[in-house]
Amino acid sequence: QVHLVESGGGLVEAGGSLRLSCARSGRSDSFDTMGWFRQVPGKEREFVSAILWSGRSRSTYYADSVKGRFTCSSDNAKNTLFLQMRSLKPDDTGAYYCAASRGIVRADNPDSYEYWGQGAQVIVSS
Repeated sequence: QVHLVESGGGLVEAGGSLRLSCARSGRSDSFDTMGWFRQVPGKEREFVSAILWSGRSRSTYYADSVKGRFTCSSDNAKNTLFLQMRSLKPDDTGAYYCAASRGIVRADNPDSYEYWGQGAQVIVSS
């Protein structure tokens, strides 16, 4: 079994920054896709960002709503996924989930992912 655990959420004023981390543990499956989603009550889970690895190359993708403000990265071993969030807006409020999958999948589709963290709450006050 693989476990993903998010940390780093919290309350921040608009314009501020937060850094989320997602640490993996358990079985040492190799992930080719790792991503971040967010969700607010009553709405569907929304794609935020993802990294896809193919051989030695990797590609990072962002939702238009966070482009230029958020940066997704990982350590070399893919044991920890990060989401650096800057210039936060109240619309960024939500539960942020880390997700991972073996193989390259459609990064913006939550149904593509095999493993999920429990979520980290981010609240941005105006």
